[in-house]
Amino acid sequence: MQLCGLYWERPMLQGKYAISISVDPWRLIRRYNRFLADIELVDGRIVTAHCANSGSMKGCNIPNSPVLLSPQDKPGRKLAYTWEMVSVGNIWVGINTAHPNLIVSEAISAGEIPELSNYPHLQREVRYGREKSRIDILLQDAQARCYVEVKNVTLANGVTAFFPDAVTERGQKHLRELMEMVKEGNRGVIFFLVQRSDITAVSPADTIDPLYGKLLRAAVAMGVEAIAYTALVTPEEITLPSGYPFSSEIIKGRLLCRPLRVLPIGVKLFTCA
Repeated sequence: MQLCGLYWERPMLQGKYAISISVDPWRLIRRYNRFLADIELVDGRIVTAHCANSGSMKGCNIPNSPVLLSPQDKPGRKLAYTWEMVSVGNIWVGINTAHPNLIVSEAISAGEIPELSNYPHLQREVRYGREKSRIDILLQDAQARCYVEVKNVTLANGVTAFFPDAVTERGQKHLRELMEMVKEGNRGVIFFLVQRSDITAVSPADTIDPLYGKLLRAAVAMGVEAIAYTALVTPEEITLPSGYPFSSEIIKGRLLCRPLRVLPIGVKLFTCA
């Protein structure tokens, strides 16, 4: 049975997710109205695909870039394709923001994310908070709750990934909600899923949304945990090879973040000194 038209309902094997998309790369003509993209198919036809990404997609929306689509045949759906990936340089980047929550949820359930293991109960899209939000993932055991907010990251400059790629009042709200949960004695986690494999660091995009960067640093200083995982994105599968937890300390009013361990593949949080 297919989930979301992309992932297959089966136990995750070593952090890998099978995907069902177009075999031949097609060509991006333009992305517009945030949620639409015109694509030229191999046979020369031009189709409009759904773009499940409300950000600016800076660096991922360049005309003539090779793209991969998934066919959609749900009853009542107007568009026959969803844009899933774009080729940037020599890698594929996953741009569909509808999938990260499912990827992370399945990885947690399969024990692939040690930082979020040993919780017997997992719920998705649960209402919470003073600002009437929905938490992406709620983990619970007999003693505690862990609130996990998942963010899809695609923007990069060199080997550093940045979030967000546009001003995000919604993302700011999520950080405030997580801080409130930590104040109440719960765990609060911001989980950055970087759907590209060419980066070695993650940083708040201060030049794009300085308030988000300020709130992120305040959240970390208060006890909100930040986790980042890079995804190896290919036309056949999305793999979560490794991640970095980090330790942080305040020195002369500045937040310094250092990786706790070094892995052959992965990211470090944050370049935020």
